Amino acid sequence: MKLVIVESPAKAKTIEKYLGKGFTVRASVGHIRDLPKSNKDAVDIEGGFIPRYQIVKEKQHVIDGLHEIAGRADEVILATDPDREGEAIAWHLAETIGLKKPKRIVFNEITEHAVQEALAHPRLIDQNLRKAQEARRVLDRLFGYDLSGLVWKKVRYGLSAGRVQSPALRILMEREREVRAFIPEKFWVLSAEVKTMKDEPFTVICSEEPRDEKEAKRIFDEAHTKAWHVVDIEESEQKRVPRAPFTTSTLQQVASTRLGFSPSRTMRTAQKLYEVGHITYMRTDSPSLAKEAVEQIAHVVESDFGKEYVEVRAYKSKSKSAQEAHEAVRPTNMHKASAGTTDDQKKLYQLIRARTLASQMTDAKVLRTKITANVEGDTVPHFAANGSRVLFEGWLKADPEARGEEVQLPKVAKSDALKLVKANTEEKETQPPPRYSEAGLVKELEKRGIGRPSTYASIISTLENRGYVEKQGRTLVPTHTGDVVSSFIEEHFTEYISDTFTAEMENELDEIADGKREYEKTLKDFYSPFKKAVKAKDKIEKLTNMGPAPAEFPCPICGGLMVYKLSRTGRFMSCAKFPKCLGARKEDGGEIAPPKDIGETCPECKDGKLMEREGRFGRFIACSNYPKCKFVRKDPIEEAKSKTGVACPVCKKGEMVERRGKFGPFFSCSNYPDCKNAIKARPTGKLCPECGSLMMQGTKTIPERCSNKSCLMHNPHKLAK
Repeated sequence: MKLVIVESPAKAKTIEKYLGKGFTVRASVGHIRDLPKSNKDAVDIEGGFIPRYQIVKEKQHVIDGLHEIAGRADEVILATDPDREGEAIAWHLAETIGLKKPKRIVFNEITEHAVQEALAHPRLIDQNLRKAQEARRVLDRLFGYDLSGLVWKKVRYGLSAGRVQSPALRILMEREREVRAFIPEKFWVLSAEVKTMKDEPFTVICSEEPRDEKEAKRIFDEAHTKAWHVVDIEESEQKRVPRAPFTTSTLQQVASTRLGFSPSRTMRTAQKLYEVGHITYMRTDSPSLAKEAVEQIAHVVESDFGKEYVEVRAYKSKSKSAQEAHEAVRPTNMHKASAGTTDDQKKLYQLIRARTLASQMTDAKVLRTKITANVEGDTVPHFAANGSRVLFEGWLKADPEARGEEVQLPKVAKSDALKLVKANTEEKETQPPPRYSEAGLVKELEKRGIGRPSTYASIISTLENRGYVEKQGRTLVPTHTGDVVSSFIEEHFTEYISDTFTAEMENELDEIADGKREYEKTLKDFYSPFKKAVKAKDKIEKLTNMGPAPAEFPCPICGGLMVYKLSRTGRFMSCAKFPKCLGARKEDGGEIAPPKDIGETCPECKDGKLMEREGRFGRFIACSNYPKCKFVRKDPIEEAKSKTGVACPVCKKGEMVERRGKFGPFFSCSNYPDCKNAIKARPTGKLCPECGSLMMQGTKTIPERCSNKSCLMHNPHKLAK
């Protein structure tokens, strides 16, 4: 028996169909080992930046099962994803299960031909690829933990920084400062609705946008009273060349603008399509297509649209740092017009298919037309109308949504008279540069060489989860918290979040993957000066305020001036005399009741005083030494309500209780912070028969499910199928 190990159960199910008897396919369900949460124990810096991996707690039963079946197998084949992360997972599996020189196979699409071809050409684990992934993981850990620790001390407890996260936030804040500094100016847009002598209407717009109201009125009056005529006509036939097939980055951008998908939603959906064999691997920098794929695409184009629409093309990446030798994202079977089980999957598949077909089709031919018109005597700036007409659809036949808006203009000749229907003037204001959308930020990160396409979705999600940005529609708007954190890091660690540093570090990681650079030297060259820089900044003063608050909001206690400060929930006003005066207001100016000493000593630290405070969810009693001491006395009635009566299966000491977090209620061990066991929904009291984790309440259709995301019983409805 031959054992094949992949990451996901869905992928295992698909591959098993192609292998038949003699093969057993199992899933590791993602990563099985990771760095410990404590930075002190995570990396042996002195020993050469050796990571101290530990088994992911929830994966022990998976490892035990794989170890047992591997012991009975004649051969073990590692078929994890064809990128650095997949290579790292393969290595972790080999190390953990104790495999000696296991076979490693890779394929960019999960089809019978691709899987069988990969089986015929196995190789060993690529240690350079693995080291490149390891270097990235260790680098991010060292950067994030050291810098986050300083941000905690100097800005506010609970904040974070990251090697790629912080440069991305800096880009958003640079644009935000432009928006805030922008001073709008008034201008006037003038237009005229005109008709040809054959009563064919069209609209012309003034080529100038006057800033002066008198000039705008002059143009309007003359446009409204004088006779009109055609000044000039320009017609030019242009070609529209098709775009390259999708890479990870361009897929995220187009899915955002056309479908309204966030990058994380796009990647989740693409992952599902890949795992069941509908599309090729979705993490790729390459727009190239395999020869066999090009032949199939050309055949479908000819069959669906005609031979005159076929034009075979080759595409190369514009990025010098394009790393993985994959194909572009494309359907594995171009004959399938639709694929997927959900609306998201169907929409994304059709988008990928349309782009792939269009990439191997002829240019579209478009007639661009510009009609210039003016009043008698040409006493005002010219007015113009621009239009276009598709002469030959070419690749637009496969991807009609890419054609854009077409404005049809009538046939006119130079000097033709025109009839004025109506002249219009509209007062407007100049607009600040637009904030970045998710698609815009992805494009900007790729342009600057920051991060990798496979990480863009997680970068944006991290910025949202940390409370550094908020999504308003598709726009990413930095919060006050994001502003403070970015300003602090920009001021004190400019070099380490610069485009140059971040892009060069990505190149060095690529060189490790290519075997051209040493792992230890790369990390040492970075960490030695970085550690000194962090240590040097330890002496700077704590950032206590964010500038003066409006004078219209005096301190509610002493009547003095107030300053803005940052709390866990955002910005608020604090008396400038704090801690002598405890006056505070909400950001909108509403009063906040001051902390009240209840005359008791903290039972936990024995040093602080117990203070009654006002929080997001009402009044509560806590230690005055927060955040050093996190003692909180709960309301007895509320505490009784929060208890579930279910013992914590991890520490065996605490009880699972209901708590409130940023994203709503959740359940965790009462023995926190010594025990950090937490689940999303109310526990039922039962343990999962598969992994031993707590079972929790589900939905109407799934009344009970395992709290462990990596367990098959977390989605028992899928298991049943």
